[in-house]
Amino acid sequence: MNSIGEECQELKVAYDSCFNKWFAEQFLKGNTHDPCKALFGVYQTCVKKAILEKKLDLGEIEKDVLGTDREEKKT
Repeated sequence: MNSIGEECQELKVAYDSCFNKWFAEQFLKGNTHDPCKALFGVYQTCVKKAILEKKLDLGEIEKDVLGTDREEKKT
């Protein structure tokens, strides 16, 4: 899947590559230190800028849901 903003595509590819390598080679072996965190922050900033430029509402994506009563849970 492509990034929401063309200008963010290279960052997305770099982050996806970093994350997939870390997940497969380190996380699954117990290393939970995420070396891709800084790269994710840069990518996230780019995506937020692209969303604002497209005049989309960021409010919904910035709300905390996991671990709250707003989280949908299958029973």
